[in-house]
Amino acid sequence: MGRVRIGMVGAGTGRGQAWMQTLDKLTARGDLFEFCGFCEVNDQKRLESAERWHVSGYPTLLALLDEQQPDAILNGAPPDSNPMVLGVCAERGVHVITEIPIAPTTTIADWMIQTAEDAGIVLEVAEQVWLWAEEQLKREIIEDGLIGRPQHARLYYTNKADYHGVNGIRMLIPGEVERVLGVTDEVRVPAFEHFTGRTLVRDRWDLGVFEFESGVHCIFESPPRARMSRRWDVEGSLGQLFGQCLFVGNQSDFLEFDFVTDFVEIDGERVFDHIRVDTDPPVVLENPYPDWRPDGSDELARMALLKGFHRAIEGEGDTAYGAENARRDIELLFAIRESHERGGWLEIPLDGTTSLEREIERAYQSKYGDWTEAERLASVSFPQGGVRFEKGLWD
Repeated sequence: MGRVRIGMVGAGTGRGQAWMQTLDKLTARGDLFEFCGFCEVNDQKRLESAERWHVSGYPTLLALLDEQQPDAILNGAPPDSNPMVLGVCAERGVHVITEIPIAPTTTIADWMIQTAEDAGIVLEVAEQVWLWAEEQLKREIIEDGLIGRPQHARLYYTNKADYHGVNGIRMLIPGEVERVLGVTDEVRVPAFEHFTGRTLVRDRWDLGVFEFESGVHCIFESPPRARMSRRWDVEGSLGQLFGQCLFVGNQSDFLEFDFVTDFVEIDGERVFDHIRVDTDPPVVLENPYPDWRPDGSDELARMALLKGFHRAIEGEGDTAYGAENARRDIELLFAIRESHERGGWLEIPLDGTTSLEREIERAYQSKYGDWTEAERLASVSFPQGGVRFEKGLWD
């Protein structure tokens, strides 16, 4: 196939524009993709993005597919739309990369995965956290043995998009999660405006333990939306990764190395160059895409996801992350809630649909319709937040 014609769903002011920037760079500076158009229901956003990125905008996904005949679609619309976009594209043999989470429940995720397989298309999920430069550097540090064998881990995530944190820690610890123990509750909080526009006076917290097959335990905490920043740490037999610092040694006799990020300027653009720790010898992660000029860690990750997506479409390898991995991330979060309900450890994979998932699926069908009838959902408006937020207070 060579150059893949890719269209995009959604032209949001934040994440949507970031994806469009990356697609524009890959179109202008590479031979993998051609950004051929996008769809956006908001007339003003559609006009502004068409002018900014010099591509055609359409009011609906069906119009984009009919007019541009893309090879692939990147869905940047709210995540409740992921099953619809996948189903509509699968009918037409169009490959799909969706934003996160993959689906409202594991059952819907399974339907998406099977539908993509039956249609012979690639389904990728844009979980970029593990591909941030600092996360790639952490893996190199672990692989080089600087902290010894991982022994224990902690994960603290604060904005209720907890699948990001789960992804980050899972990619650092050997093996898969075998068991989960969890507790959860809902509490009163000072009133605040959620990004959906709603004023919240109550929020939920989750506390869990993930037991990996390698014997490592990770303590996971997702508090009510809090002031402390996200962080995940790995304790090793010779040292620790604590946030974005490497410690080698014990509590009293140790060496400390901060992560150092350097940028260069090219034609007036600030471009990520490398990230390192100044050990002896240094551990360095160089920018693998100098010609594409990523502006930072997150764009570096977006580029890695798109390169893997292209590789899988060409039949030359796997996607960078994959739908099965994205499904595991949300399964662990459901396992924490279900463990609380059942009052004990749960084996992974779970033995069926959880009670919260059944609530979410009923809400999805009531709000939108049957997720397996994708064509009928093509004209449905999918709001920010969606059914995971309504039933689980997750973003």
